[in-house]
Amino acid sequence: MMVEEAIIVINCGSSSVKFALFSPEFESSVRIARGAVERIGIGAGRFSVLDGSGATILDETLEVESHAAAIDALLDWLQGTQYMPVSVGHRIVHGGEECDCSLIITSDLEDRLSRLIPLAPLHLPHNLTGIKAMKLRCPELPQVACFDTAFHHGLPRVAQLTGLPRRFDDDSIRRFGFHGLSYEYVVEQVRRWHGDEAADGKIVAAHLGNGASMTAIKGGRSIETSMGFSTLAGLPMGTRPGDLDPGAVLYLLMEKNLTPAELQHILYRESGLLGRSGLSRNMRDLLAQQDLPEAAEAIEFFCHHARRHLAAQTASLGGLDRLVFTGGIGANSPEIRARICEGLSYLGVEIDPERNAQNLPVVSTDRSRVPIDAFDTDEESVIARHVRTVLESASGKGELNACA
Repeated sequence: MMVEEAIIVINCGSSSVKFALFSPEFESSVRIARGAVERIGIGAGRFSVLDGSGATILDETLEVESHAAAIDALLDWLQGTQYMPVSVGHRIVHGGEECDCSLIITSDLEDRLSRLIPLAPLHLPHNLTGIKAMKLRCPELPQVACFDTAFHHGLPRVAQLTGLPRRFDDDSIRRFGFHGLSYEYVVEQVRRWHGDEAADGKIVAAHLGNGASMTAIKGGRSIETSMGFSTLAGLPMGTRPGDLDPGAVLYLLMEKNLTPAELQHILYRESGLLGRSGLSRNMRDLLAQQDLPEAAEAIEFFCHHARRHLAAQTASLGGLDRLVFTGGIGANSPEIRARICEGLSYLGVEIDPERNAQNLPVVSTDRSRVPIDAFDTDEESVIARHVRTVLESASGKGELNACA
């Protein structure tokens, strides 16, 4: 069996490890495989792998008690294939003020990220667990952290500021922005499909999924975004509330006597679509049950605030040249796209019902002044490219260690 080198891309969630394999060559980089270990610590789990064409090559029940065990399962599977890992790229949700680009993971960087856990408690602990598990199994394998916040580091200063007193600036209390790897892919895809002029124009990109945000992009750079200091702000999400009057937080703390830990749990795990509906955090589930008033209200709540944030992004841009929907909901839910676009004709937005229903890459009418794109994001390919760039720059030769 001929050995083939591969970059592993890893995204550790609360109960899953998603991964992809890419060839390490810049010129002929292809996705070799993708898969996931799911339901970690929840009894009967699932380990599935698809090849580059989408065909199933592994689908088995697997009881996995920890993220470290999930990483072990992935590496054990790899040892039975022709693929030899030469590097690892991790999606890291929050990089703080200092991490404005992808970085080789060191003990110092791990320590810095650990101190950021209060800013992204739903994500960073699992991101760090994946790093530690990979280092334990393959200590010589170079790992690269790719940050969802990095794309937004060029935000204008006024867009970074909060209304708190200046004395809190030294505590890094500022607006960061998230989903940056997805937005980077959006710009790449618009450039690939529609050319430089389109990619450098005034774009509002809507990453709508269990986590949701919108970003105003001009000249290929983020100039405003709906999320801020944390992943709680902006649009309502699966279990997060989106924008919330700080007075409501004070009321819950002071009048309802909630502890900070209780409030954190409510804000990150019980709010948003789940909280409003009492049924599900999943938009697909709610659409299937929208004859129930609670589901219908949660859907309308989401779409109302999506329209509001979309309009706000256009104000930052001073206009709108293109609207892009991506993420699990944005790329795959014609009904939600249509409902968000209702009433936006004043912006030159006109969705085509037939194209939209077919989930075509362009879902606007021919007469729409603003083209509307809808496509799946691909953060994994962005991470793989960053891994190549960072490690080749660091080595000067492109020579990477392998995991035996």
